[in-house]
Amino acid sequence: MVITLHEHDPASLDGAAALVEEEAMKCVICKQGETRPGLATVALARGSLTMVFKAVPADVCDKCGEEYLAEYVTTALLEAVEASAHSGVEVEVREYARGA
Repeated sequence: MVITLHEHDPASLDGAAALVEEEAMKCVICKQGETRPGLATVALARGSLTMVFKAVPADVCDKCGEEYLAEYVTTALLEAVEASAHSGVEVEVREYARGA
């Protein structure tokens, strides 16, 4: 998965349903589809750690399925990975929670 950042107002988001109000973005990968609110599964690796986050709010292309994460979501995921890496975890699977 390529993590693509774009701005969302985190105060206005409560899961993927809140994204409905936003204008769809043209997919930069397939250049044919438009993004729609959805959920993604994101796997990140750092050193010997692999973390999988389920039900991550994302904008998903309706043609190719490419997933786009808001900057604040990406930041939360990376902070969670960093914390788990320091605790010695090697594999972790968790449900995304606001603030991960």
